[in-house]
Amino acid sequence: MAVYTDVSFDDLGALLADYDIGEPTSFKGIAEGVENSNFYLRTDRGAFILTLYEKRVQAEDLPYFLGLLEHLAARGLACPLPVRSRTGAQSKTVNGRPAALLTYLDGLSLKRPDAAHCAAAGAALAKLHLAGDGFAVARANALSVAGWRKLAEQTAARANEVERGLRALIEAALARFESTWPAGLPSGVIHADLFPDNVLFMEGEVSGLIDFYFACNDAFAYDLAIMLNAWCFEPDGSYNLTKSQSLIGAYRQLRPLIADERAALPLLAQGSALRFLLTRLYDWLNPDPAALVRPKDPREFAKRLRFHLGVKSAVEYGL
Repeated sequence: MAVYTDVSFDDLGALLADYDIGEPTSFKGIAEGVENSNFYLRTDRGAFILTLYEKRVQAEDLPYFLGLLEHLAARGLACPLPVRSRTGAQSKTVNGRPAALLTYLDGLSLKRPDAAHCAAAGAALAKLHLAGDGFAVARANALSVAGWRKLAEQTAARANEVERGLRALIEAALARFESTWPAGLPSGVIHADLFPDNVLFMEGEVSGLIDFYFACNDAFAYDLAIMLNAWCFEPDGSYNLTKSQSLIGAYRQLRPLIADERAALPLLAQGSALRFLLTRLYDWLNPDPAALVRPKDPREFAKRLRFHLGVKSAVEYGL
């Protein structure tokens, strides 16, 4: 279970004294997720999620994340809404960890989304990009090229223990990105982690987007490239062109891609594959002994990176 920091009923009672959400009737840890400690809370007034922020989420970034959720929800995007305390605070400290109470969204994430689900998710990403317009706070992407260099240096010595030739693959890709990474593409608020487990569905329709804790300001097409990596590969490592066409097509119906975005898509897909390869590799080599979940295998994204390196144009993604 993805709970790193325990919360006792006494801890919960002390926290809820600062909120006007009723009396607790159920409280339990949530198995999903690997970055934070999450708990499902039900009171006599409704259901909520309590999140304690661990690892990569910094307390100083919470005003961006939580303010963004309020901004997006006000513009009609289905996402969790921070519950403010009696004094108006968006977040608290629980057992030494920054924490927030969020509204609970109904729906299920899918293990094996089909092409129709990919289309619905692509449309949801476009809606997110449009809804983020006007959000006054900005946050740089800490896991872009400069952040990749740091992770590569931290994992280089042991990378080949995970897969033969992995260190050279990472270094060659990173050296290319440092000299050719696209600049000046249409940008704004991106999710930066919209994998299937962060999209909820009900009756085939998207019912909510969750887990905005890598959200930042970056190129919209980079966010789309992340989704190609997250949604369009099959368990055997093959790329599903039908899913890709459905996802990109639905996205473009709401937010068309300019020529520069289309041209940059293969490189952006390579970069997004490297980003998840590196974070998974770091976690694989530095497992948290308190975590009860196994780190995700980085070799999956090494294979995806190699696929994208062979793509010559966005036409191969179904554009």
